[in-house]
Amino acid sequence: MAPKLPLTTRALLVRPALSAQPKGARLYDAKLEEQTLRPLKKGEVLVKINAVSFNYRDLWIRLGKYPGIGDGSPFGADGAGTVVGAADEHDPLLFKRVFLVPMRGWESDPEAPESPDLVIIGGSAKTPLGTFSEYVIVERDQVVLSPDHLDDEHLSAWPVAGTTAWRAAIVNGRVKKDDNVLITGIGGGVALIAMQLCLAKGAKVFVTSGNKDKIESAIKMGATAGFSYKDADWVSRLAKNLKTSSKEKPLLDVVIDSGGGEIMTATNKILRAGGRVVCYGMTAVPKISFTMREVLKNQQLIGSTMGSHQDIIEATKFLEEHRIVPAVSHTIDGLENAQEGFDLIESGAHFGKVVIRIRHGREGFAKL
Repeated sequence: MAPKLPLTTRALLVRPALSAQPKGARLYDAKLEEQTLRPLKKGEVLVKINAVSFNYRDLWIRLGKYPGIGDGSPFGADGAGTVVGAADEHDPLLFKRVFLVPMRGWESDPEAPESPDLVIIGGSAKTPLGTFSEYVIVERDQVVLSPDHLDDEHLSAWPVAGTTAWRAAIVNGRVKKDDNVLITGIGGGVALIAMQLCLAKGAKVFVTSGNKDKIESAIKMGATAGFSYKDADWVSRLAKNLKTSSKEKPLLDVVIDSGGGEIMTATNKILRAGGRVVCYGMTAVPKISFTMREVLKNQQLIGSTMGSHQDIIEATKFLEEHRIVPAVSHTIDGLENAQEGFDLIESGAHFGKVVIRIRHGREGFAKL
């Protein structure tokens, strides 16, 4: 007998802030509201969301600094749970654990999105879909079966960060066994998963951060060494470590960067000829210097974003094969306490992803 499905869901929605707006900026609130669940259409399933995780874009939406913000759209691109309803009562996805595909408009092209209208779900004017909700209606081909070795909380830390890290490290960085890899800005979800992917490939990983505790935590997870980018001599210290730890190969093969700025010129002397710098963000400076020195060494600067639907399928297979567990920094209990997550992201105090465990079984909702 099929379970009784809920008629409504609580969701954390993007709403214009009621407080005074700073000149030139439009800020947004996150409001927990009740929504009616419409009947399922052909090809759709209902997912009971058990855990979601934050991305920096959720904070940027709050600050009005993200393009195409959708008033009334739920926050969140990362979510994991269980399929509890389907338009087809015999759908084989029923009662299976899944996570949601976080993007639309990029299916399988190995180089770039097929559609100029690539969109990440959550808080977007282009789609009403977001994961910060107790229940989500989604197309059945836009969910991926969950690996058995992960619970929903750790799995919710995977989709956006995992796809971005896979694209940067494996697709564009082409990291392989015995490579020397530098990952900057360790501590965020993408950087940490990139490190885990590189280690699983058999690479030797070096990291940077402005926080010594984060460097020490990364070394405990398998990094060879770490350096504070606040130290003026961090590049020369890394060069010495490369010579000591890898005498036969004292240069970097790949740099995976999230800061921008002078990363290319800073690492020129310790990056091998033909080496690659893959940039998936510019949190420090919105440009990267590229000089004739890099040209003459055939060094490559590669831009990288969150990947395709096919990327996330391949990345998840690798995750399962190597039993990788995404790092979760903090777990918050309930969507009603989501402000704690926004504050943690803004403070930068987290090491890994900030997750919300969704509460279920309230009065008026079926216990599924």
